[in-house]
Parts: sequence; C-alpha cells; structure tokens
Amino acid sequence: MLTIKTTRKLIIAGATALLMGNSAMAAEMTLKLGHLANEQNAWHKAAVKFGEELSTLTDGRIDVQVFPNETLGKEIDLITGMQLGSVDMTITGESLQNWAPMAALLAVPYAYPTLEDMDAVASGDIGDQIKQQIIEKARIRPIAYFARGPRNLTSNREIKTPDDLDGLKLRVPNVPLFVDVWKSLGAQPTPMAFSEVFTSLQAGAIDAQENPLALIESASFDEVQKFVNKTEHVRSWIYLTISEITWAKLSDDDKTAVMEAAQRAQTYERGLFSADEERLTKELQDKGMTFVEVDKQAFAQKAKDAVLANVSDDIRPIVEDLFAQ
Repeated sequence: MLTIKTTRKLIIAGATALLMGNSAMAAEMTLKLGHLANEQNAWHKAAVKFGEELSTLTDGRIDVQVFPNETLGKEIDLITGMQLGSVDMTITGESLQNWAPMAALLAVPYAYPTLEDMDAVASGDIGDQIKQQIIEKARIRPIAYFARGPRNLTSNREIKTPDDLDGLKLRVPNVPLFVDVWKSLGAQPTPMAFSEVFTSLQAGAIDAQENPLALIESASFDEVQKFVNKTEHVRSWIYLTISEITWAKLSDDDKTAVMEAAQRAQTYERGLFSADEERLTKELQDKGMTFVEVDKQAFAQKAKDAVLANVSDDIRPIVEDLFAQ
C-alpha cells in the first residue's frame, strides 16, 4: 500500500517527466545564433525578438539560442562555422566581401548620405544582387537587414580634417576597402577582432577606432577614448543570416516562418535604432566624451578617389553611380 508521501513523490516525478517530454517534443530544432554585440545592443534585442517570433510561428517547434559577445565565436569563425554546418545563424555585414565581392557595397564610405538613400539600395535591385551573391559565394543566406548608425571615429585627440589623421594608429575591421581607404586618408589602419579593441586602446597599441555609436557605447570605449569625431564616413546595414546547410533542412512552411520572423525582427530593430541614436549621443556625452564636428566635405572628397581606386572592378560602376546621385 502506497503512503501519501510516496504518492506525492510519484505525482511530482510524473509531472516533471511530462514537462520534460513536452519540452523535448516542442523543440524539434534548435538554431544557434551568435554575434559580437552585447545584450543591450539593438542587434541582440532583434535577434531575441526573431527567436520569440519564430517560436510563436512554429508552435515552439523551432527554438533559437542567442549567443552575444562573441561567446559562440568571432565573426569570421561564425561564418566559417555556418559554411561547415556547426553554426546556424549570425549577424554579419561587409566582412562577407571576403567571399562575395558585392558585400563591399554594404559599407562604402560616403555612398549613402541619408538613411533613406541606404534603404533604397538595401531593399532594391542592388540589394537583391548582393544577397544572391552572398548565397552563392559564402553559402549563407541573408534573411533580414538591420540599419546601422553612421560610423564615427573615436580618438584621444580631435580629428577635424583628413590632415589630422597623420600617423594615427587606427583599428579597422578585417575589410580590405576600409584598410585601403583609411591608409589613403593618411591613417595607419590595423585590422583587429572587435573583442581585442578595448584592451589595445587601453594599452596604447592603437590610438583610435571607428564604429557606430551603439558599439562605441556598448563596448565602453568612453573609458579609453575622449572624442567622438563625427566623420559619419560610413552609413551601412548588416544582415541577419542563416546557414544554407540549416536552410536546406527546413520544410517550406518553416522557411516561410523563418522569413516572416525575420521581417518582424527587422521592423522591431528599426524602431530601436531610431530611438537609440539620440539617446546614445546624450549618454556618451554624459560619460565625458566630446563630439567634434569635422569637415565632412573634405573627408568625402578625399575618400571618393580612394574608394573608387580600391573597390573591385565588378562593383566600381555601381559605386560610381552612387557617388553621382
């Protein structure tokens, strides 16, 4: 005869097993999504939103695990992992030009003066060509794009004209176009993983770095940099992407759900982006950073020749058209 205590234990054990079984049944597929930003960044919040929406659209059958702060790997490693099938998703942009040359168009210095100019390209025919080449060459699939604030140069001395760049040791992403343009402008660009930038600035191994305000703030660069020089030299976008290997495993219905969740995440991110730029400026100023107005026309004029001289032949006509508009 069972005691009341034993009966309770059996009930609890049964309920636990049922919950675990339901959880296992609910999540038929788990997608690993890694990226470089921290938990406060709009990209991370949009990635989490994507996971929530996809779970809802698939009745919990597809679960998305988001790994911020490069905890799943650095950007290039994540892309390589997606090509091998060990990683499912990431948020990436112009670094894809290492495989797909047209990805350089995501971040051409001074090619997109306004957010509207950028949207017209990203969501238009040129954007479609870029995505198709990324799929074919890099074997990962862009499913949504997020706006990025214009990239600004941070430093410990004011930079107002290209002449002020002389001798400046500047961290740049591992993007050939960025390296060549900054070199032509007079700086000493050094490709470096994002995770290494703070300690390199702190140690004096580099003097400066350039990024949108969101990453300047989230990486706490205010602790090691005094000035935000408003070069606004690149206005760009970045893709939410999925591995072609993972994509091929999805049913047609699940592919539709993934694309719908991605579009919802894109809309959500745009709202966060619009609110963030003003907030970030104030927060960085409150933390002691000084915003410096620069001679943007001088930078743009000098950058134009450098850009056209360094972009690949297959995108140069497109870049020329963008500068002519």
